[in-house]
Amino acid sequence: MKYIRVEMKDHIATITIDRQDALNAMNLKVISELKEAFESCIEDLQVGVIILTGAGEKAFIAGADIKAMQKMKPSEALKFGKSGQNLTRIIENSSKPVIAAVNGFALGGGCEISLACHIRIAGENARFAQPEVRLGIIPGWGGTQRLPRLVGKGKAIEMITRGEMTDANTALQIGLVNYVVPQAELTEKSQEIAYSILKNGPEAIRTSLACIHKGYDMALDEGLELEVQAFSNLFTTDEATEGLTAFVEKRKPDFRS
Repeated sequence: MKYIRVEMKDHIATITIDRQDALNAMNLKVISELKEAFESCIEDLQVGVIILTGAGEKAFIAGADIKAMQKMKPSEALKFGKSGQNLTRIIENSSKPVIAAVNGFALGGGCEISLACHIRIAGENARFAQPEVRLGIIPGWGGTQRLPRLVGKGKAIEMITRGEMTDANTALQIGLVNYVVPQAELTEKSQEIAYSILKNGPEAIRTSLACIHKGYDMALDEGLELEVQAFSNLFTTDEATEGLTAFVEKRKPDFRS
């Protein structure tokens, strides 16, 4: 792949977008390569957690490629929008937790891709924005849908209609990110969170993510039924037997041997 690097260590797959000359901006080629990388990591049984980041310190993803968008007809824009939405759905529905390590600009499509990740960690230099209205368009990769669900309708409306940048500390205050750390500690913090996840049962993690995603838009009673069925089904697994037995025997469970 030309623009995507994938590194594996201790069940952690780190996917890096490396198009630094364009601040890691997204075009159809980058979208395709990133989709391929995610699908491969999700299918790989050795992968327990995925970290997504951008190469360099200037940008996580500085948005979509504006020069490419300038030439698009409505039919081409529809294809581009659906390609981006398909990518974000793959990330959001990943059975492996996805951590966004946000360094620098996460603008437009870059912000939308971070919204699809399960956990967001921002370096102090991170800047988030949905600036599409400044170009006479709107977010097309899920910004109008995921941002309100994450930070609330009022804050999302302000971010989208003003199109201004939100710094890392403000992003933390409104719930857009989980942590803010010095830029030099971004990789370390992301790996720390990843390793803490890897201590736990992979099937339990997968099932938790599925229940959260499927149940989010359900009525409470439906969501509770989904949860209790998934809860009881896990009692048929070797993983649950190991976890419960290890607790009783006062030892650490061995989930990934």
